[in-house]
Amino acid sequence: MTAVDLPPVAPQAAGNVPQKFRKPGRRRFGADAAAIMIALIVAFPLFWMVLSALKPKTALDAGDSAPFTLEPSLDSFGRVLGVNNFGQYFLNSVIVALAVVVLSTILAFLAAVALTRYDFKMRTKLLIIILVSQMVPVEALTIPLFFLLRNAGEAIPLVGLNQLGSLVLVHVGFSIPFAIWMLRGFVAAVPAEVEEAARLDGAGSFRFVRSILFPLVAPGVVACSVFSFISTWNDFLFAKTFIISAQENQTLPMALLTFFKPDQNDWGAIMAGSVIMTIPVLIFFIAVQRKLVSGLAGAVKG
Repeated sequence: MTAVDLPPVAPQAAGNVPQKFRKPGRRRFGADAAAIMIALIVAFPLFWMVLSALKPKTALDAGDSAPFTLEPSLDSFGRVLGVNNFGQYFLNSVIVALAVVVLSTILAFLAAVALTRYDFKMRTKLLIIILVSQMVPVEALTIPLFFLLRNAGEAIPLVGLNQLGSLVLVHVGFSIPFAIWMLRGFVAAVPAEVEEAARLDGAGSFRFVRSILFPLVAPGVVACSVFSFISTWNDFLFAKTFIISAQENQTLPMALLTFFKPDQNDWGAIMAGSVIMTIPVLIFFIAVQRKLVSGLAGAVKG
């Protein structure tokens, strides 16, 4: 058998290259430039917050608007950390935020499983009610919730006014509807064949939900926990309304209220306190960022 000589293949002309193999060129550059511009706009308030926290008080009082400082100072952070019961305020915020994250994600996950995997009467109407509940402004419910918690505190003191339980209860109530709608897409994306295979292997409903379904929808659970944590951690309205006289149960945003004065606000301490409040959020976000990205992608697909 002899080898067959094949004619040399001429290189394909640049003009005949298929469109999908061409370099993005100007479109890619424009998209990158737009992304960088948006990132700078979003990051600028954070930069200005840190800069104002590091500027000396005399520079801020003089109205220094320079985007830099040659004499950075930590005096503003010292004034914030020197507030009475600051550590207690910080601990209260951590307790409330973590309690809301745990309770809201567990309840929302179980509700999403029930609304997706089981067929029962009033299911569609219940979903509509959950959706409508998200459309009600928070400010419109503040006064009714105040009287509701005041009356509930007479029967259950733990969830009454001036108690951290009241903040946990309210934030759980506001976090669950959003989490249910978000987790429904993840639960529905799990094929029914997975549940059938688990049942053939002898797994009951509880074991399937705990050992199989929950790990599969874990990215969605993490995404919901991030939103719940941020909304609870930054809350000022409910903390100001429901914690009236119990100073030991105040949360961290209330510590910043100390620096708002009728004659002159201490903007350096306010910015320093804002930086301190941002650090736990960044730590929580960095810890779950991989799960969060996959969770948001799954929510879009769902």
